[in-house]
Amino acid sequence: MIGIVAAHRAGLFARSQLLRNVVAGVIVGVVALPLAMAFAIASGARPEQGLYTAIVAGALVSACGGTRAQIAGPTGAFIAILAGVTARYGIDGLQVATLMAGLMLVTMGFAGMGAVIRFIPAPVIVGFTAGIGVIIWVGQWKYFFGLHPVDAGHFHEKLWNLIQILPQLHLATTGLAVLSLLLVLLSPRIPGLRHVPGPLVAMVVTTVVYVVFRFDGVATIGSAFGGIPQQLPGFKLPTVSLARIVELISPAFTIAMLGAIESLLSAVVADGMAGTRHDSNQELIGQGLANIVAPLFGGFAATGAIARTATSIRNGGSSPLAGIVHSITLVLIVLALAPLAASVPLAALAAILFVVAYNMSEIKHFVRMVRRAPRADVVILVITFLLTVFADLVVAVNIGVILATMHFLRRMSSSVEVNPQTEKQLAQELAEQGLPALPPGVLVYGIEGPVFFGAVENFERALIQTHTEPHILIIRLRHVPFMDITGIQTLEEVVRKMQARGVRVLLCEANERVKAKLEKADLFDVLGPSDYQQEFGAALARCKDEVAHGGRKRSAVTLQAEKLVNVSKHFFANKHD
Repeated sequence: MIGIVAAHRAGLFARSQLLRNVVAGVIVGVVALPLAMAFAIASGARPEQGLYTAIVAGALVSACGGTRAQIAGPTGAFIAILAGVTARYGIDGLQVATLMAGLMLVTMGFAGMGAVIRFIPAPVIVGFTAGIGVIIWVGQWKYFFGLHPVDAGHFHEKLWNLIQILPQLHLATTGLAVLSLLLVLLSPRIPGLRHVPGPLVAMVVTTVVYVVFRFDGVATIGSAFGGIPQQLPGFKLPTVSLARIVELISPAFTIAMLGAIESLLSAVVADGMAGTRHDSNQELIGQGLANIVAPLFGGFAATGAIARTATSIRNGGSSPLAGIVHSITLVLIVLALAPLAASVPLAALAAILFVVAYNMSEIKHFVRMVRRAPRADVVILVITFLLTVFADLVVAVNIGVILATMHFLRRMSSSVEVNPQTEKQLAQELAEQGLPALPPGVLVYGIEGPVFFGAVENFERALIQTHTEPHILIIRLRHVPFMDITGIQTLEEVVRKMQARGVRVLLCEANERVKAKLEKADLFDVLGPSDYQQEFGAALARCKDEVAHGGRKRSAVTLQAEKLVNVSKHFFANKHD
């Protein structure tokens, strides 16, 4: 359900709720002001483009998303990806990739993939978010310390080059950056400033200090970008061609996947704080619409912002109205105060991003997971982190998910058990059939767990090595939740091998889904007539009848003849139909 409709039905647009949501929207709009500009600059865009992104995406996600209290806009998680796209394809290429990512997100939402995205393992998420935090931190050194730009290259090369020129730092720029950093961290503890967002305090105070002293060599928004236009953007279609689309498919998919993960994580946080329940598929649709429209008005990629969403909820935001007011607040700031932004030092924004990077890295959580998580999860965490920092975010997420999947399959395969069932275990079921014991030559095996491609080796080995030569083997499937084609083929192979040894195989108790798959795979045609029974008691009764009529062990030739008769009956029945 669309968040705005759900909020209306819940009575969150009542007069008693309006003031709280308006106040929350104004506060989060003020918080978003420095962050949106900082994220835009770090992504290779102009500062006003970050504001345009927050305005458009904030309003559309609030109106069309699946979360009542979500606040959307440019986020730190995107910086590493967007900066690379901008450097390679330009800002126009970034906008085309964003538009394509929006279409992908809408498609994913309509395809019902919202729930699937949430299954990405925690070690992968923690690993790549910590890696992004490190990339953001190092990427802001040049603005924080006033360093000359270094040649772009791999992360370790860039880091080494920055370390080499670190002694050449600009004292005034570094001083303003340190002042900003202290204000972001300590302003909540200063009486009178506790309710004012730290990033806003840092930006305003640092700007005033710069305006008063006019330090030489300090880079500002005005000196780097010529200031911010005191107007809203017009509608403009980016240049799109087939060749452009083909070359941007990979970065667009990356933006879509990261946007989906980040927005749904933010939605989960919002649910936990507000006691709500989001619609993950509708959230993807809302995020997709925001990323389609934002580039048409000068913006770029956006997603749910966890910190701004939490800020809104803490200040009384409970409905999409807060997100819409947040967008309106930014519009008013752009129209009224844009000229003042020219004097904002880039060092102040770099300091704000230092704090963002620290919060993203979740160092305490990372260390705690390394200390307490199982060894395999720690390996996945560390590999994802290292690949994010030193290789590529896409590679890191893909390999992290693959490793997590392989680890999961290994654990699942070990959970499948194939065990012989003794007469003591079967005493009650035997008594119900009037049997004091299993008929001579009958062996019963029970399978517990999913029979899939990762578990077939243990499954086949356990069934083939029965350690005896029974006349009849009953295989109970009641504890098999599902079976894939590899498992079905392995079961068929087991049946054929047992038949070749003169052993009759009976299957029983499959659930409806497993039974349908066995029928579709024609496994029942491989068995003898009536060798599948839905109830275990019926399978025992069939064994009892076999023993009563001689119970002798039949040859593989006899079994093959019965199978041919069964197949013939099936063929002529289908032909008659």
